[in-house]
Amino acid sequence: QVQLVESGGGLVQTGGSLRLSCTASGTTLSINHMGWYRRAPGKQRAFLASISPDGGSTDYAVSVKGRFTISRDNAKNTVYLQMNSLKPEDSAVYYCNTRTVYYTWGRGTQVTVSS
Repeated sequence: QVQLVESGGGLVQTGGSLRLSCTASGTTLSINHMGWYRRAPGKQRAFLASISPDGGSTDYAVSVKGRFTISRDNAKNTVYLQMNSLKPEDSAVYYCNTRTVYYTWGRGTQVTVSS
């Protein structure tokens, strides 16, 4: 059974940075376009960023473009999300999945940005 595991969240002040990690058991992520998503309180889960299997192509939502960077290390079966210039509105639970949301969602990692 495939299990996605997100980590790296926490409490940070406005303008701060965090790096999230996504790993998986039961599958290799390297063959997939992978994405990061988030769900803020009272809102639907939203797409943030995606990356091609070889890491050569990325795509970002307007809300995070220029502040967030998605990357991957296929040797470690891990996808990352570097988040800079964080704002209170970035507070949410962050998840990873394939770009087509193929796998069951993991538990996510909570990011809280204080003002």
